[in-house]
Amino acid sequence: MTIQVLIVEDDPMVAKFNRHYLEQIQGFEFAGWAASGDEAVQMLEELAVDLILLDFHMPRTSGLQLLSALREQGSMVDIIVISAASDNSSIRKALQLGAVDYLIKPFEFSRFQAALSAYREDYALMKHKENLSQEQLDKLLRHSLGTEEDKSGTLPKGLTEGTLESIWSIIHKLEQPVFSTEDITAAAPISRISVRKYLAFLTEAGILEMEISYGAVGRPVYMYTVAAEGQGIIAKYI
Repeated sequence: MTIQVLIVEDDPMVAKFNRHYLEQIQGFEFAGWAASGDEAVQMLEELAVDLILLDFHMPRTSGLQLLSALREQGSMVDIIVISAASDNSSIRKALQLGAVDYLIKPFEFSRFQAALSAYREDYALMKHKENLSQEQLDKLLRHSLGTEEDKSGTLPKGLTEGTLESIWSIIHKLEQPVFSTEDITAAAPISRISVRKYLAFLTEAGILEMEISYGAVGRPVYMYTVAAEGQGIIAKYI
């Protein structure tokens, strides 16, 4: 499964950064770049695109106008808005028109990764499942509507939800059930020290279980596994 992505952004440097971020996330493929809404319309006539990363502030046809036009034409292509527009009106209109997420510039890679990881999971469910369980449907609705009713946990100061979700995603992708700090650091977009802070939090919250293993030179190595109730507890935080 490869998700084809069109970047619609009038600033070439920003488009380049978005492409760089995109290509670091498994399951996505850069399909093209449109520097304006009009150019995007032309490209969409020729390309099979699953997802658009859409800026709002563009000359002539704005991103919001493009999104409105696509919906009027019956297009169901998914949209993640990436824009400096942070006013309530723009955000509400985007969500009403079916944007699956909204990132306010400037943003951290961890937030970008969390948005695309959530979308990839939803895409897989909707693409390959004829029938959904209530749990799967609830998760889809939380992602699409941005609701947080099921969350009751508060992260410690210095930890962010986006980075926590990125680390949790990495843990799920590991082939082995037992892993170390180094296993996570190798795939995480943050430092080893920061990874240790997140793993310490996950352990204290009862999401992970930790054991100390001693290597040949006697140095302790912290090994982790996901606790039996870990999946339920993590839902309070991400």
